[in-house]
Amino acid sequence: MKKEHQINFWYVVVALLGILIVQAYLVQLQKVEHIPYSEFRSLLESGKISEVVVGDTTIRGKLTTPKDQRSEFVTNKMSPELADYLAKYNIKYSAEPDATWLTTLLSWVVPTLLFVGIWMFAIRRMAGGADGMGGGLLAIGKSKARVYLEKQTGVTFADVAGVDEAKEELQEIVDFLKNPAEHSRLGARMPKGILLVGPPGTGKTLLARAVAGEAGVPFFTIGGSEFVEMFVGVGAARVRDLFEQARQHAPCIIFIDELDALGRARGTFALGGHDEKEQTLNQLLAELDGFDPRVGIVLLAATNRPETLDPALLRAGRFDRQVLVDRPDKKGRSDILAIYLRKVKLARDIDVERVAALTPGFTGADLANLVNEAALLATRRGAKSVALDDFTQAIERVIAGLEKRNRVLIPHEREVIAFHETGHALVAMALPGMDPVQKVSIIPRGVAALGYTMQRPIEDRFLMDRIELERKLAVLLGGRAAETLTFAAVSTGAADDLQKATDIARSMVARFGMVAELGQVSYEGESSHFLTPVPGMMPPPRWYSEVTAAKIDAAIKEIVEAAFAQARAILVANRALLDEMAHALLAQETLAGPDLEALAARVKVERASDPGARPG
Repeated sequence: MKKEHQINFWYVVVALLGILIVQAYLVQLQKVEHIPYSEFRSLLESGKISEVVVGDTTIRGKLTTPKDQRSEFVTNKMSPELADYLAKYNIKYSAEPDATWLTTLLSWVVPTLLFVGIWMFAIRRMAGGADGMGGGLLAIGKSKARVYLEKQTGVTFADVAGVDEAKEELQEIVDFLKNPAEHSRLGARMPKGILLVGPPGTGKTLLARAVAGEAGVPFFTIGGSEFVEMFVGVGAARVRDLFEQARQHAPCIIFIDELDALGRARGTFALGGHDEKEQTLNQLLAELDGFDPRVGIVLLAATNRPETLDPALLRAGRFDRQVLVDRPDKKGRSDILAIYLRKVKLARDIDVERVAALTPGFTGADLANLVNEAALLATRRGAKSVALDDFTQAIERVIAGLEKRNRVLIPHEREVIAFHETGHALVAMALPGMDPVQKVSIIPRGVAALGYTMQRPIEDRFLMDRIELERKLAVLLGGRAAETLTFAAVSTGAADDLQKATDIARSMVARFGMVAELGQVSYEGESSHFLTPVPGMMPPPRWYSEVTAAKIDAAIKEIVEAAFAQARAILVANRALLDEMAHALLAQETLAGPDLEALAARVKVERASDPGARPG
């Protein structure tokens, strides 16, 4: 229903209510009392009436002597013969007025208006709700895309950092949207679709909004899951409606977030070729083939699962270009932190480069959360500015979880945890090339961490050789090695360490080809480029024989056992220091700064071996 029709309907309702109110007010204002016809005859016979006005249905008159401030009256007219007959038997009688034209009108109009109002309300709900934003039964096929104009996005390339290469790729899109004629003067055309791929939280959606903000064009955004409904054909209808809206607002940008929900490879569904998702995907492919990029429509999409997309969606002429939005390096993290720190009051000694060095692997969303956590910690302690120690504690909180100082552990458990964490720290200090140990603590954190050893990375790493991986395994197994040296039985505290060590060893054997006996063969592929595998998920299918599987299992066990033996040997050589550091940890609960540096200086460091000594 159009808005002007809604306004006219409510005007009628308000007018009728006003008429009723005015009529009641006038009746009350006149103060004319309605009397029975029998009383009228008595007043008439006693000579108390001075003036009478006879109407069709009523008799109106004035009294000669006002009674109780009443000088006028009105009564309903009735037959004199009937009145004489009733008076004969001393009966009080009166007449009831017939329905007036207004009463008759309202008796017909009000129910009709009530019915129409209920009908209009139901139709509006079915057509998309009172706000007109869609979602009703009659608007199933309408697109749920929200249109953002440039002034509403409020995001430009100046608000995006850490993805300089991606910004350079998308700058070309901005230039085309601003001046399509100049951009196509040599016969070049813009890609119909650009796919932003990368891990979650790296800023893919923010980057798409920045493109719209830079170009100053309408920005259509919709999630891939919003195309999928239980009704067959609804998704395809929404795709058509979305592109129709875009043609009306060209030049513009269409952004589909989480494209994998819509564009998953066909043939992987149980319902076959008539599945709703396949129809929706087919419609999207048809739209990509049908629209002319010269009209100024650019399709952007984002996903963190590009391996699941349909090959027809990624072929040339559809999503022509893929732009990687990866985790930022140290410089990128510094630039991102500089953006988020604009609104934070910082202490004078804050070094953004140092904070960035402490956050390897953090995405833009992680860094935003880190800055917020640091500001909250500073606020909680009543500080006037955010200090470096607040950022250090915020990093620990993000990585390890919230401290649980109220968790009570029995003395034996505290002792086991102290020796376990000391084992990790001593092995990391003894092995060359390992990240320096920054803090060791036995304060419980998060869901299951009863203690933790924090290492400070020196630089970002993208490749690791076999020796470095073996040293990393030794650090992971240092806690279990310390328990075997100190206690009669091992505890369950090394469960997470053993899981991580096994995963690394399996990757060395089955993915990286680091075992000569198994050859330069990859037996397992990576499940996802950007998503971390969830523990407990079904393992990938095995494409090798039982004999090869037995060799892989034996090689994994050999690598893990060798790393455990190396960690145990380091702790045996530093046994006195192991006891001293564990007891210091029991007394202080946390070792960091000068105390930890003094202990690290006394560790017997292993000699660095030649990286090329072992065959890869």
